[in-house]
Amino acid sequence: MNHGLGARPFFPPEVVVRIKALACELPADTGLPLSRFSRQDLAREVVARGIVAQISGTTIWRWLDEDAIRLWLHRSWIFPRDPQFEQKAGRVLDLYQGCWQDRPLGSDEYVISADEKTSIQARVRIHPTQPTKAGQSMRVEFEYERGAALAYLAAWDVRRAKIFGCCQSTTGIAPFDGLVQEVMSQEPYRHAKRVFWIVDNGSSHRGQAACQRLSKKYSNLMLVHLPVHASWLNQVEIYFSVVQRKVLTPNDFPSLDAVAQRLLEFQSYYEQIAKPFQWKFTRIQLKELLVKLNPHSECVLAA
Repeated sequence: MNHGLGARPFFPPEVVVRIKALACELPADTGLPLSRFSRQDLAREVVARGIVAQISGTTIWRWLDEDAIRLWLHRSWIFPRDPQFEQKAGRVLDLYQGCWQDRPLGSDEYVISADEKTSIQARVRIHPTQPTKAGQSMRVEFEYERGAALAYLAAWDVRRAKIFGCCQSTTGIAPFDGLVQEVMSQEPYRHAKRVFWIVDNGSSHRGQAACQRLSKKYSNLMLVHLPVHASWLNQVEIYFSVVQRKVLTPNDFPSLDAVAQRLLEFQSYYEQIAKPFQWKFTRIQLKELLVKLNPHSECVLAA
């Protein structure tokens, strides 16, 4: 059929659907020795399969663009494997909403989000950094000498936007317990009714042993563990992302002591301007996400 000069050929809707479906498959599952498709790869494959006699990569690109199918992108991901993921994550989300076991938190109850940021290096550049000037961005020497590394332990009061932190040569039970002592030895936490500590499953605060260890020292402390691989639900990670952007990038320090000093000075600076994070991810969004990741579990999650 002659479409005329410059006219686009017509493809039935079922052809478009089949090509989009192929684009959403893993190339290795189709028998091709590829990790990702390009539009040219797809064009060759659909012709080889007899789906169409001829098609351009540009046409395929136009169709994929309609559904925001980006063949060249990939994202690292850890899928939930904890059988109690929803239950454990849900109680943390409840704390962010100001309740525990379906009851509102009182004015004398507090929520602390805590974790460690490990292996923070001091990169001593072999040439001084040049500041920004007209027509030129900041210039940071690529080569550097390693000035050792430290760990930054921090505890974020979720409802008061108050930050506690310390720098240590390593992580472990003793450094973490030192951070807990710093917080729990002062008011209002010392005489609070309950202080909930949200933590991940790191070795310094893992499992029932950590719960028993800390509850013996502080009768009003309740350790609340996130599911495995769920640090993204820990609000202190938001603070750590701020630290990474504003303090540690670019990494240009004359010594490890300078790193520690900058971290602690920023901690005081940030506390003066900080506000509680506007956390909007709730149990409802969690349920929707888990169903999306595993459609076969929809009936279970909805029960």
